[in-house]
Amino acid sequence: MHIAPHDNRNQPIVDRDHPLVPYVYFNILRLKAGETFDYRTPGYETCVVPATGTVTVEAAGETFAGIGNRGVDVWDGEPEGVYVPTEAGVRITALTDTEVFIAGAKYAETLKPFAVRQAEIDLIQYGSDDTKTHRKIKHILGAAYHDRVGRLLVSELFTVGAGGWSGFPSHKHDTDRRDALGGEIVETRHDECYNFRFRPDYGSGLQMLQRVDNEPGDAYHIMNRSTVLIDKGYHPCCALPGYEMYYFTILGGQSQRSLKQYFQPTHATQLHTIPGIMDMVAKFK
Repeated sequence: MHIAPHDNRNQPIVDRDHPLVPYVYFNILRLKAGETFDYRTPGYETCVVPATGTVTVEAAGETFAGIGNRGVDVWDGEPEGVYVPTEAGVRITALTDTEVFIAGAKYAETLKPFAVRQAEIDLIQYGSDDTKTHRKIKHILGAAYHDRVGRLLVSELFTVGAGGWSGFPSHKHDTDRRDALGGEIVETRHDECYNFRFRPDYGSGLQMLQRVDNEPGDAYHIMNRSTVLIDKGYHPCCALPGYEMYYFTILGGQSQRSLKQYFQPTHATQLHTIPGIMDMVAKFK
């Protein structure tokens, strides 16, 4: 599903118990310096990530000051975030004019809040210019926080260079299932939400969604600030030549946090042609 760019007026773009992707939550805030925003998401843990600007986050009796250091856009510096436990009330105070992502995943237990500073971001870069798959991933809530987070995974993904593909070889993660013997987990259900940005901002790209291997699927024309919801199917995306692409990524698991991707059989052999891709797979655990 493609949600076209629009002014959401600080109201959730993907609210709790969304009929298509019930395991994720997403909001974008736009605040002027000095403004505050209060929220609470019963049944969902969240992560506050400034896209630009700097904020203070108060949650569960703790205060995390000076979160975020980016200037004009998401390419201008490194991300930071604050993990907010389920049921916690939150106050975000803008220290500068700011745009803030709020990512969430359904989770019943209440954990402890913590901040992720830029020095603690888990960075991985893989692919190559030759294979048109060169990209960089900045994990905000990645494998390093597996024992401190319930079901939520939050990352920022960048195409490296101008144009190219992401999410290839095509994969899906829409069903919790094990192999034929009932042993090894071969796929997990993780609902997913993307918010795209392009540089320059008049760039655009394509999000594919192929629900069945070797059968026609859907394709969405994505633009700056497009939101895409992934409920099922194989889902690569690409940027037009000459443009850089970024997407803020939220994953919420149905039964576990670690993501197990199932690669599309038709294209799975290309796992061996893309440098560093298995390191990328490991980082989403």
